[in-house]
Amino acid sequence: MPTNRLTPILEARVDELRASGRLKGAEAVTVAVLPPASGRGPRFRIEGGGERPFLRMNSNSYLGLSLNTRVLAAEEEAVRRYGTGPGAVRFISGTWAPHVALERRLAKFHGREAGMLFSSAYATVMGVLPQLITDKTAVISDALNHNCIINAIALARPAEKRIYRHLDLDELKHHLASVAKTCARAIVVTDGVFSMRGDHAPLDAIAKLLAEFDAVFPENVLLVVDDSHGVGGFGRTGRGTEEITGSGPVDVLIGTLGKAFGVNGGYLVASASIVGYLRETSPFYIYSNPITPAEAEAALVAVDHVDSVEGIAALDHLRAMTGRFRDGLSKLGLETVTGEHPVVPLLVRDSARTACLVRHLRAQGILATGLNYPVVPKGEEEIRFQICADHTTLDIDEALAALQQFQR
Repeated sequence: MPTNRLTPILEARVDELRASGRLKGAEAVTVAVLPPASGRGPRFRIEGGGERPFLRMNSNSYLGLSLNTRVLAAEEEAVRRYGTGPGAVRFISGTWAPHVALERRLAKFHGREAGMLFSSAYATVMGVLPQLITDKTAVISDALNHNCIINAIALARPAEKRIYRHLDLDELKHHLASVAKTCARAIVVTDGVFSMRGDHAPLDAIAKLLAEFDAVFPENVLLVVDDSHGVGGFGRTGRGTEEITGSGPVDVLIGTLGKAFGVNGGYLVASASIVGYLRETSPFYIYSNPITPAEAEAALVAVDHVDSVEGIAALDHLRAMTGRFRDGLSKLGLETVTGEHPVVPLLVRDSARTACLVRHLRAQGILATGLNYPVVPKGEEEIRFQICADHTTLDIDEALAALQQFQR
């Protein structure tokens, strides 16, 4: 079929994005990984960059486990045992032993009754919220929640949708009191760590507030938390925002295997009843292939690593490198968001200057990502730096030196 009338419309839309500074543009293509050497962490070669090694400051692999030798070996050995793919969705041809073992391990890691795997954390959120939302449900969401939460709520079409200002619990309380008059169920949903800013939700205070309102709703108030940037890489033992805030277990905790755990896939942990219900009703679980058995086996090793003496040491180092980078930004007089998480935003507050700084960093051999509207609100354009446990003091100082050079 011809697309001659549609094509110019699509091209005009891309041109509009380019003109407004919102075009993401071509993705960097990594072609090689160079191992740590001479007191520096791993370096990366990218397409078009020749033989130059680049320091990666834009990776979610907070503990460096995607390059961990034991994780790599586990996936390689599992591929030989189980093959490269799952073959079908789980209800068609059954599941694989590593999937079941990983779900049990994740539930134990988070102190829950049950766990459930999805193809990604995005798919997990999309597959969970609509199934918990009815035409008598109110959903109350933080204004800076991730795009997956926004789209999941839109897909669900709740009776009431309320947005509270970022981390504003007084406004959250107001919304709870208001929707209690008309809705049987309420769901408060928030990121644990907010991926653009590196700050985190006060889950302890939110849980306490919800407890005050629970009796008002015939079908309870549920707290759903997407802690994809928290689990594995945040907290003394990597238990994420729950650990940092001392909140205790939230009703539904969503995490990812593709960030701190260094593999691929998403998951949730919750009560056995909630997990059992979602296995029977969530289309993103029922009709979509799971991660591969080999990925599940690698993730098992990654979770065990985090939950070990070596994991604690890696988390300690990650906090030290994060602190060094944050202190360095402060000494340079640069603006950031206060926090403890290894996502460290450098607020530039201008799209053109953000793009210029990204180009400067790349010219200095540093990969960093600029974020402009609509990914972040207008006026909050930033470079999102992400510190990892395989960064060294030399790496951190190299990045800070490049930023200092840009200021001159």
